[in-house]
Amino acid sequence: MTKTKKIREPLIHLVKRDDLPGWKAWGIRALSIVGAFVFICLLSFIVLKRSPFQIVKFMFEGAFGSKLSTLVLFRDLSILLIISLAVTPAFKMKFWNIGAEGQVLISAWGAVLCMYYLGGKIPNGALIFIMLLSSMTFGILWAVIPAIFKAKWGTNETLFTLMMNYIAIQIVLGSTKIWAGVTSTGVLHPLQYGHLPQVAGGDYALSMIVAAVITLLLFFYMRFSKHGYELSVVGESRNTARYIGISVPKVIVRTLVLSGAICAVAGFLLAGGIMHTVGSGTVGGQGFTAVLVSWLAQFNPIAMIVVSFVVIFISKGTTRVMENCGIANSFFSQVLTGTLFFIIIACEFFIRYRVLPRKRHKAVAPREDLDDDSVEVVEDFAEPDIVIEEPLSEADDDKQETRDEDVEHSQEETVC
Repeated sequence: MTKTKKIREPLIHLVKRDDLPGWKAWGIRALSIVGAFVFICLLSFIVLKRSPFQIVKFMFEGAFGSKLSTLVLFRDLSILLIISLAVTPAFKMKFWNIGAEGQVLISAWGAVLCMYYLGGKIPNGALIFIMLLSSMTFGILWAVIPAIFKAKWGTNETLFTLMMNYIAIQIVLGSTKIWAGVTSTGVLHPLQYGHLPQVAGGDYALSMIVAAVITLLLFFYMRFSKHGYELSVVGESRNTARYIGISVPKVIVRTLVLSGAICAVAGFLLAGGIMHTVGSGTVGGQGFTAVLVSWLAQFNPIAMIVVSFVVIFISKGTTRVMENCGIANSFFSQVLTGTLFFIIIACEFFIRYRVLPRKRHKAVAPREDLDDDSVEVVEDFAEPDIVIEEPLSEADDDKQETRDEDVEHSQEETVC
């Protein structure tokens, strides 16, 4: 015997979009950024009791209020852009490298290691070269270890790279306590050796130049090179890559070597050109922010410039808002930045999917003034529930037979 089972159709359906033009998608993203900016101003007005125009003014003062603040904005933008570019090849290959924070930090530590032990003992030019080699070694090593485990044994790269972040933090904390002295606070003061040469009178232009060069090189690498094509194929389907003769383990390791090298450049610039020291907060969470920047830019190196600018602008602007409103901590600034990301990510959802309501059908009924075969639409009604007939189990079958026998006995007694 069989029993009927009703399945209620959901009120909405999610359908993946296939035909949305690229210009329209980027237009929606731009509108979402503007909408997020307006929402941030309104939220600041509600919480801080300041006019939205004052909020906007404070944000632009924080980003472009002086020549120094403008240079700092573009320098920080350059560092964030370099880290975002570092994770992009791996993401394009669907290797989820969440360890950029640790890769940059351990690279900066490698540079400071040379500054601390070799500073003043060898010429500064030779020291800078050794610092670069040390940063490259540690950055590539920190990226390649998870890549080898993924290529050989199929380990989870997300957890592995995330774990490597905390290992790097502990190495930095332990070594800086030793270098700074047991009786000190554990903070290593800036070192006087191994400083990178200043370009245009400061440490700002060098980071911008390096970021611009890496952006162009990575754009052409991913778009026009054989290696870029191979990592795209591996990202789409590893079985297809194997079928056409691509060595998937080789591509994984090679791509993570590239990611680690670019992270090493960022760490080298932070240690030798900007901070001249290292600590657990040297990277400042930019390794995790870079993941969102790369994803929001759809792994496009050119688009990452715009996304990085928006993120740094909001960060600098909200920090100035907090200062002018007398708020000492940066908690509210982080909330506003997180709100920006949340709105943009929600926009990405609606770019990728359409939300369709449950279909409605026309109900029909005969009209008295027409022929019997004629019908008239009288109302709409929701699509009926889906009815599925399933075979009964033995226990259900026995219960059903018992119910049928009871019904038959009742009918017989009624007749009598």
